[in-house]
Amino acid sequence: MFEWTRSETLGLAKNTCTQCFGLGLRAGRGGRSVPCGCVLRAIFRACYNRFRYCATKEKYMSRATLEFTGGREKRFTWSRKDEEYVADFCLVSRRHLNADEYRVFKYHFLLGADWKLCCRRLQMDRGNFFHMVYRIENRLGRVFRELEPYSLYPLDEYFSSTPRRQPAGGGGPAPEPLAMRAPIRRRRLSPPLRKAA
Repeated sequence: MFEWTRSETLGLAKNTCTQCFGLGLRAGRGGRSVPCGCVLRAIFRACYNRFRYCATKEKYMSRATLEFTGGREKRFTWSRKDEEYVADFCLVSRRHLNADEYRVFKYHFLLGADWKLCCRRLQMDRGNFFHMVYRIENRLGRVFRELEPYSLYPLDEYFSSTPRRQPAGGGGPAPEPLAMRAPIRRRRLSPPLRKAA
């Protein structure tokens, strides 16, 4: 089971949320803390914004990077992170949504249709459409964060070339503090001497 912590959800929570009151976690069944819907939607929107950036940027800007892959053999591989992220976003979404939800996801998020066009095409009323959109954002936000072994969120970990050294819940030894150097003192320059006239 993935364990959500308040330090992870606090920055994503909406301040005006009536469910979690801006804390990001709310009480669930059995006294467990579960992430609020505002946090899950924020995770989905961050991943979706990155998906749109990767999908619409010019192809000449894409680049291949050399990455270290862990494991027993410890080797390096070439990867194209932007294209991999676009593919992962689409495939994970398709795998975790049912047929009706995926139709709404495809028209609204992938093809970029507004709510009027989606409602006309899918023969839905406005209220049901937005309820389904929020349900999709909640479900995929949770999936993008809890995906194992490599989650789509946090984005900096997905796009970095160095793997995470310890699991998200902590539990390992604390990292060593960085060595601090004394600040460099600057000498005050004295004004040039003037010759007495």
